[in-house]
Amino acid sequence: VRIHCEALPAARADSSTPERQVPSLNLWRTARSVKTVDEADAKRTELSPLLREVARFGAVGGLGVGVNLAVFNLSRAVTSLPVVRCSVIATSVAIVFNYLGFRYFTYRHRDPQSRAAAFALFCLFSVVALLIENGVLYVATYDFGWDSALDSNLFKVVGIVCATLFRFWSYRTWVFRVR
Repeated sequence: VRIHCEALPAARADSSTPERQVPSLNLWRTARSVKTVDEADAKRTELSPLLREVARFGAVGGLGVGVNLAVFNLSRAVTSLPVVRCSVIATSVAIVFNYLGFRYFTYRHRDPQSRAAAFALFCLFSVVALLIENGVLYVATYDFGWDSALDSNLFKVVGIVCATLFRFWSYRTWVFRVR
C-alpha cells in the first residue's frame, strides 16, 4: 500500500507559486517489517524448551566430538599406542570438555545445589558411554580387523553416535534434572 499525498493545485493557473508535494509515505515497508518481527517472535516462542535443550546439547556435543576426534587422531599419529587405548584417552579428554560445556551452558538453569552428586553421576554415565563408544571401535578393530585410519575414524564416529543417544537420555534424566 503506497499512500501519496499531493497538495491541491493552485486556484489560479497564472500563479507563480509552484505546486507543493508532500513526500510519499511507504506504509507497506513499515507494515512488512513489523510483521516480520512479529513472525520471528512467534516462531521463537513456539520453539519448545526440549528443542532448545537439544540444540544446546548438540552444540556442546559437536564441539566435544571435534575434541574427541582431534585427540584420537593426534594420539594415533604421535604415539604407538593401540587404537582403542588412543580412543579411551580421547574420550576421556572429551568427557572433561563436555562436562564444563553441559554444566555452564546447556544445563546452567538446572539444580546448582548438588554439583558434587551431579558430577559423580556424570562420571558414572560417561564411563558407560565410554564403554559403548569404544566397544564399537574394539569390535570393528579386533573382531573384524578393520584398523586403517579411515576405518578407525568411521567406527569411532559410529560409537560416538550410539553413546550420544545414551548420554542425552542419562544426563537429562539423572545428572542435570530439574528440581
